[in-house]
Amino acid sequence: MQEIIRVEQLSKSYQGRPAVNKLSFTLGQGKVLGLLGANGAGKSTSIECILGTKAKDSGKVKILGMDPVKDRKKLFEKVGVQFQDSNYQREIKVKELCEETAAIYQAPADWRALLNKFGIGEKEKSAVKDLSGGERQRLFIVLALIPNPEMVFLDELTTGLDAKARREVWSILKHLKQEGMTILLTSHFMDEVEVLCDEIIILKKGTVVYQGTVEQAIETSPYDQFEDAYLWYAEEREGMTNENIL
Repeated sequence: MQEIIRVEQLSKSYQGRPAVNKLSFTLGQGKVLGLLGANGAGKSTSIECILGTKAKDSGKVKILGMDPVKDRKKLFEKVGVQFQDSNYQREIKVKELCEETAAIYQAPADWRALLNKFGIGEKEKSAVKDLSGGERQRLFIVLALIPNPEMVFLDELTTGLDAKARREVWSILKHLKQEGMTILLTSHFMDEVEVLCDEIIILKKGTVVYQGTVEQAIETSPYDQFEDAYLWYAEEREGMTNENIL
């Protein structure tokens, strides 16, 4: 299995306080990794340092064998990114945004087909500002897939979607995974994590407190349900480190 991401001892601090503390993992082709934790746990900083959009203090990162800072131009064509708080011109239309995004890639995907696949094909002529929260979220996922990437970063991908729409998105992502897409996602929905993720990392104050599968997380906690196990790792037990869990 081809290795898509390798992160070794990644660290980042702000004013002496660690936001990410020695994060290490590998992610293979066609696998989904969930980066979990409470707000402020270090998820966003980790992703920004992995992508090279924020300078790390120490550690090594390789994406598709390339350095995300030195090889940014090459990686740009191979990696899709969707952030929850994406900002665009208020009046820009969905069609215009998709066309502009497709124009910057050498071999973009069919954005109209992606809009239809995610259930917003009829919104092509709508202004982005007029979309509902769920529709905007689906659009941002479409934009991340327009490059025809080998892997995607998805941040809170189903926030704002109703239960039916969330399950439709899950189905599409599972299909993409079967086709070989590698995904790193963050989520606060534990049912979503259980359905999509091959492996998870739980962060607490920038430090890994659990790394493994959902099943292993349940087995090594006092609980029978993953959401309870997650809360136990992420919030309820002080002084726990990766070493004394695994």
